[in-house]
Amino acid sequence: MATSTAVKTVTVDSGVEVFYREAHPASAKDIGALPVLLLLHGFPSSSFQYRNLIPRLATKYRVIAPDFPGYGFTVVPEARKYEYTFVSLANTTAAFVDALGIKKFGMYVFDYGAPTGFRLALQRPDAVTAIISQNGNAYEDGFGEQFWAPIKAVWADPSAANLQKLAGLSSFETTKFQYVDGAPNASVIPPETFNLDYYLMTRPGNGEVQLKYIIDYKTNVPLYPRFHEYFRERRPPILAIWGKNDTIFVPPGADAFKRDQPDAVVKFVDGGHFALESALDEIASEILAFLAKNGI
Repeated sequence: MATSTAVKTVTVDSGVEVFYREAHPASAKDIGALPVLLLLHGFPSSSFQYRNLIPRLATKYRVIAPDFPGYGFTVVPEARKYEYTFVSLANTTAAFVDALGIKKFGMYVFDYGAPTGFRLALQRPDAVTAIISQNGNAYEDGFGEQFWAPIKAVWADPSAANLQKLAGLSSFETTKFQYVDGAPNASVIPPETFNLDYYLMTRPGNGEVQLKYIIDYKTNVPLYPRFHEYFRERRPPILAIWGKNDTIFVPPGADAFKRDQPDAVVKFVDGGHFALESALDEIASEILAFLAKNGI
């Protein structure tokens, strides 16, 4: 049995007030001795996307899910002049982990959480006990062409005309699309998911933040060879569990993990990008079995 999920904040990285969710086994006498699972969310969501997964995993683990700067309820003071880049995301996440005194952790990475987590793994490879990648990309094979084509056009030429094509990235329609597209039954997707994301993304100035992140995402691609080298040399246990109907990060991105970590476990569930919304039970069961098999 897990404790109820607590919501907390901690100030790290020169003034960033990180909001996070945390739970652990109710019977735990010393939570510092528990194995840690760090859940890193993606665009356009927050730790809210893990609201149902956290209690499933917290029956055996200390589960911690922070909101990234620009998402959810994490607060970045304007005076901090935060650089909304993936370098910053990795550094803030490292500062967050240090503030909580965490030395080792398994990572569940999704979407933006993947390059953030993999950058963190390059910084401290001995800290990572396992990787669960749920539609969290590390290979060019994983880019869905239709979704990424206008973004890649901006990477190549950030002209006003190309940037205009990304104007709808933070729209309600695109936000809802990311949740319902590929879901086997869209009626099971709670509307509070995409409505909360849209509300938080449309706070004053946040649209500009989202544009900065999507433009900076291109800096992750040149790091892919270093991620692959890390997988080959360190051979962390990897579970790539993918919504098979995702058109943003497509299934070949899951299969690709086995090129560099042949022992990686690749599973597909009937779902889209936000596969947890339609395949929670299956994903949670696969994670618990994977971690138990690897002695975590």
